[in-house]
Amino acid sequence: MALGDPYATQADLKAYLDDTENTDNSKYDDALAAASRWIDHHCARQFNKAATASARVFYPKPYLPCEVEVDDFHTTADLEVKLSLTDDGTYGTTIASSGYQLLPLNGVVEGESGWPFYRIRFQNVYIPRSVRPPVQVTAQWGWNAVPGPVKNACLMLAAEYFKLATEAPFGVAGFGAFGAVRVRDNPRAESLLAPYRKYPVLVA
Repeated sequence: MALGDPYATQADLKAYLDDTENTDNSKYDDALAAASRWIDHHCARQFNKAATASARVFYPKPYLPCEVEVDDFHTTADLEVKLSLTDDGTYGTTIASSGYQLLPLNGVVEGESGWPFYRIRFQNVYIPRSVRPPVQVTAQWGWNAVPGPVKNACLMLAAEYFKLATEAPFGVAGFGAFGAVRVRDNPRAESLLAPYRKYPVLVA
């Protein structure tokens, strides 16, 4: 699935709801999209992936200047790490792979494999203090595959959205008319997403 796609399919949601009568697929799409975007905001990360690399810029950690927390990227293919040494918005210094360590090691977090890289720890590399972000990373962003718990949480939240829309009297005015179905309003979904939640990184 590409960046921005829902974390489950129409078929997944229909099976989850055991719904064989409703033929308005747009309602399934709306519910899945709304649930997926709420998960993005709650977890501060995107769980799909980009198939092509693009550049993003970052600040190092203020308390650990040799390390940069970046957005998730799922492969080292097309990976480039560059520095701006002149604080002018140009990134002319390319760092060889021997100059940094990608984390988490082995793609494992708390015993779960399949995690993307989201931290870069530099080795014998000076990252200058600057007003502009000094680190530029070009990568294929996102996760290689949507984690099972994220997909299940998406289905739980999408089912709530869908029921609000289809059970409303006098037709459907749109999901916004019924208020937001938030992750924290569903303890089961919140529990599933807890291991994947992080604070947003500083990105220009």
